[in-house]
Amino acid sequence: MKRSEVRHRVQNISLGFIAGYVDTLGFVALFGLFIGHITGNFVLIGAELSGPQEGPILLKFLAFPSFILGVAFARITIGALLKRGHHALVYAYCLQLLLLVGFMLSGVLSPPLAHDPNLMSAITGSIGAWAMGTHSCTSRLLLPSFAPTTMMTGNVTQLTIDAVDVLRGGADETTKKRCVKFLWPVVAFGVGGIGAGFAYIYAGFYALLIPIAILFYLIHTERGAMRKKEHLSNAAT
Repeated sequence: MKRSEVRHRVQNISLGFIAGYVDTLGFVALFGLFIGHITGNFVLIGAELSGPQEGPILLKFLAFPSFILGVAFARITIGALLKRGHHALVYAYCLQLLLLVGFMLSGVLSPPLAHDPNLMSAITGSIGAWAMGTHSCTSRLLLPSFAPTTMMTGNVTQLTIDAVDVLRGGADETTKKRCVKFLWPVVAFGVGGIGAGFAYIYAGFYALLIPIAILFYLIHTERGAMRKKEHLSNAAT
């Protein structure tokens, strides 16, 4: 496997881990709020309106426009960067990093969230949804060849179809490669989700230092690959 392919696989796995980790931490910390899974919030809103169930329905409503804002802001930013010839992925990672830091600090500075939602919990959830909107937009615009890192229903469906074909001996090389491609982000998402649940119990919002550190690593490796590409281009000329 080429070095660039290894880097891309590490990126895909890392982003899958971040998506599962941050979404689960938001769910555990913010009264069942899916900051990166809008479909889940629609389900919970419907359940609470029809019940009503116990839970802060306002947080679910606020997550939707915040997620859209994250997608829209990232789209505008990425479009402007690409138009000017910049390496947009590095800047997109930096934007997500800043939003995750804001999500963590907002949660740390909030009054205790164990009992009732408050203004700070709404602000915290909105920042988290903004961060995950940025995450989703970045993956869709700049990493289209990667397996999606937030839409696990589609990933598991495709993975199951391909796995069945592999097991029954009817898969070609393309199917086998796609099976591996979808497998690792699904596993990483699950590991991130489980890890976040335990990490929040022991560290609270400081547990977000783990995905923040991963983003620092992704920024570092992407900048290194960018410098290497520029060096080879200059050497060729």
